[in-house]
Amino acid sequence: RNDRGAYGGGEKFVMKAYLLISRLRIHNANAMSSTLTIGVPAMTAWLGAVHALERKLGERREPALEGIRLVRTAVSYHKTNLQIYKGPGDYVNSLIGTANPLDEKGKRPSFIEDARIHLSVSLLIEVKGVDQGNSELFEQAVKEILLQMKMAGGDILDIGKIKVMYADEDKHESVRKVISALMPGYVVIERRDLMEGKELEGKDSLDRLLHYLKVHQTAEKDESGKVTGWKYEKAADGWIVPLAVGFKGLSSLGKVENQRDPDTPHRFAENVITLGEFKMAHRFHDIDDMMWHYAYEETNQLYLCKNKE
Repeated sequence: RNDRGAYGGGEKFVMKAYLLISRLRIHNANAMSSTLTIGVPAMTAWLGAVHALERKLGERREPALEGIRLVRTAVSYHKTNLQIYKGPGDYVNSLIGTANPLDEKGKRPSFIEDARIHLSVSLLIEVKGVDQGNSELFEQAVKEILLQMKMAGGDILDIGKIKVMYADEDKHESVRKVISALMPGYVVIERRDLMEGKELEGKDSLDRLLHYLKVHQTAEKDESGKVTGWKYEKAADGWIVPLAVGFKGLSSLGKVENQRDPDTPHRFAENVITLGEFKMAHRFHDIDDMMWHYAYEETNQLYLCKNKE
């Protein structure tokens, strides 16, 4: 069973079901994760795709699939290819863009530069409402839906394997089996704790962010003062990156002219950026440490994707 229950002899354990979508190959995903950052897609893109998958499952109106919920998601990156170019002698990278074709006068129409990335990822999704009775039908339905979807704004070129896996939280072997399915890959997690550290009290959010992203370079010299090499240091260990995790409301709820959904209240918002970390999947001992979920903070008008409470 998928919830907490008692079995013979009063033994209690938790069995959870997970949907593994492995080796998802995506072409031209959106690499501009916020107004400030370009890199892997924002966490809102991944959780939004999983939410869309859940809604499309409900639209099939198959009795065996009713009530299925996709509640939390982990993302493991296997391969990334950011579409940028750095020529000989260039100091910065340039985006590899796709331009509009020439018009009848031989001129190039204006276009907006689009940051794109090709990538291969695996998604691990915690599922409620799936068991041995409907898992096969669920896997087939997910495959059919994914072939018609976009993911993080990109086209899905290939899907490695779609499989329902089960893990007993009290049995290390079953947990390791699920985690191992994400290897080899880097799982992205939240490092909001760095942004909230007391050692940076008095600093604004951008200064805190840059404190952990900048690299200090120090020249190493011999006894005569000749530079023999360079030492590179960062404020925190690990592969620390800026991460777009949601939106902050800037206006009150209401309606505006030509809004996309005429029935849903509208609100202007800006990106929320924090720090994240890429960690090899085998370094995790608990599946919960990988998982992301939605969180809404009405008081602060925050719409977030959270990895930790």
